[in-house]
Amino acid sequence: MAKKSWIARNEKRKKTAAKYKEKRLELKKAGDYEALQKLPRDASPVRTKNRCSLTGRSRGYVGKFGVSRIKFRELALQGKIPGLKKASW
Repeated sequence: MAKKSWIARNEKRKKTAAKYKEKRLELKKAGDYEALQKLPRDASPVRTKNRCSLTGRSRGYVGKFGVSRIKFRELALQGKIPGLKKASW
């Protein structure tokens, strides 16, 4: 389980990026890079990190399902992800 502070920091970054999305697009379109630099750093969507929605783990993120590789495997084995089953041949 990731630290609560890391998860909270990432959520804060997502909110800030969403808040400044329109303004960033306008400044980029106008080519005003000096004003773009004056925005908060967390206004950039690149600073957000993909994290597991269940544990907060940042590594081994499976984007299509929004969970880490570990939780993905557990859920697949339990049959909680529709259409997936463990392969055997």
